[in-house]
Amino acid sequence: MTGRSTIDSTISPAGNSSAVDVRGVSRIFAARRGPGVTALDDVSLVVAPGEFVSLIGPSGCGKSTLLRLIADLDTPTAGSVEVFGKPARQARIDQDYGIAFQQAGLLPWRTVAGNIELPLELHGVGKAARRARAAELIELVGLADFAGHYPDQLSGGMQQRVAIARSLAESPSLLLMDEPFGALDEMTRERMQNELVRICAETEAAVVFVTHSIPEAVFLSNRVVVMSPRPGRIRSVVTVGLGDRSRRGEDLREDEGFFQALSQVRDLLRGDEAASTPQGAQGVETR
Repeated sequence: MTGRSTIDSTISPAGNSSAVDVRGVSRIFAARRGPGVTALDDVSLVVAPGEFVSLIGPSGCGKSTLLRLIADLDTPTAGSVEVFGKPARQARIDQDYGIAFQQAGLLPWRTVAGNIELPLELHGVGKAARRARAAELIELVGLADFAGHYPDQLSGGMQQRVAIARSLAESPSLLLMDEPFGALDEMTRERMQNELVRICAETEAAVVFVTHSIPEAVFLSNRVVVMSPRPGRIRSVVTVGLGDRSRRGEDLREDEGFFQALSQVRDLLRGDEAASTPQGAQGVETR
């Protein structure tokens, strides 16, 4: 497989249709003294339905803050966030997205199936429907032999697969993921990346994915959003031209296009290509 990656400044790869639409968002955290801390400054980003977009940047650049704003776990100081054309809060109420964090957050007294059923149970889904959906997801994440096991009987990678299955329980069209593989060893992390590529290809969900890993971002993504140090702005967007994600496998990690994209993202993070961002466009993707 060969591919090509490019520095992209388009705001949306799919016309007017969008899973996520972030417009001119800033987030300032108040301080007891002084002007406060600006975590994000005038950030705009559009994610298309079915698209996988990774956010990468130095610690403190606002990646997780941006994800929390999309998830309606925080409120922007300025600007707007829409999910599938709705305000972020309404999208949360309508359960349009699922969330997975670095820690699996499983309930230790519930089995694998019980943890996956939890969001369905909380929203009043009947027992038979819950069990059927959990069984479907357990099969999807490759844990059919572990449905009755408890979290302390699972490896870290298996726990994360349960967390991903739980985030998919209500068939969301969007997944928000904050370094879900950050605590795993390298071999397990790569296996989980392969699993996530397969799962996303089957569900066709859009994904916004926070990571510190350049290879992870490139392997998983259609586009990689490179953010600048605080105050967080979008420095540039790299379109990863490595073909259909449903056909991505281990051989991709040896592909010339893969290494090209790695180099581009790495150079942007180092600031070597900061001048390639159009004047006045930092923080905003513009056509």
